Amino acid sequence: MELLIDGISRGMVFALLGVGITVVFGLGGVLNLALGVFSVIAIILAMELFGLTGTLFAAIPLAVLAVSLLGLAVDRSLLSLVYRSEGDERILLGIFTTLGLATFLDGILFITYPSSYSLSSGIASVSLAGVQIRGSSIAVIAIAAAVFAALYYFFSRTYLGGAMRTVLQDETGAILCGISPRRMRTYVFLLSTAVAGLAGILYSFTFEVSVATAFELTIYAIIVSIVGGVTSVLGAAVAGLLLGIVVTFTSAFVGAYISEIVLFGVAIAVLIARPEQIK
Repeated sequence: MELLIDGISRGMVFALLGVGITVVFGLGGVLNLALGVFSVIAIILAMELFGLTGTLFAAIPLAVLAVSLLGLAVDRSLLSLVYRSEGDERILLGIFTTLGLATFLDGILFITYPSSYSLSSGIASVSLAGVQIRGSSIAVIAIAAAVFAALYYFFSRTYLGGAMRTVLQDETGAILCGISPRRMRTYVFLLSTAVAGLAGILYSFTFEVSVATAFELTIYAIIVSIVGGVTSVLGAAVAGLLLGIVVTFTSAFVGAYISEIVLFGVAIAVLIARPEQIK
């Protein structure tokens, strides 16, 4: 029971990271390799704000808002250059641009924040059916579930969410309907950075996080997105949940190193079985 709860908790974080990659790539054709850095920045901001406010209820939303504003600045500057290109050229340019951004931000963070961080302190364990469950895992599941419910409502019930889906499915038709694809891509990138920031904060509920964790989180996001279908938000959510459970059980019974191999093995198997996943 304890492993299952922890696996669902980790899977929820994986799912959020996968969604962060999927929505930007699906709508804009940009593979955001700086996603993990946005997550780590959100964690650091949450730690700093927690020290100032004394409460996570204020620190977490403010940190997510701040990292979203950083995402807006990146979208209106670097990504504006990327979106001028098309097709494979845009994908390649996006990879190098976001990779360069990640390297730049990593360098600054390594100098200014060399320590490891965790937001798990103060979250007490709970007893469920005679089993001690980490309170942090319960908190992660509850918050992530609420976020996914909000995302579902947003994409299926709001005009803005419908406009985003229209651009994803038929960009020419969206333009004829008066929808600006560029504006939708900005909104999507903001959404992606907000989701990635929250995912990083939730990840720090259970694990200690350093600047080096940014690369690890990006890899998790890419693997989940590949397994889920690259352009499918629902697929990314389901894939993240399942992979989180698999990795948790594998790590417990075989070892953390083997669990990483299993994670990559699943991604490779999916690409061999369904190579169209990355098209």
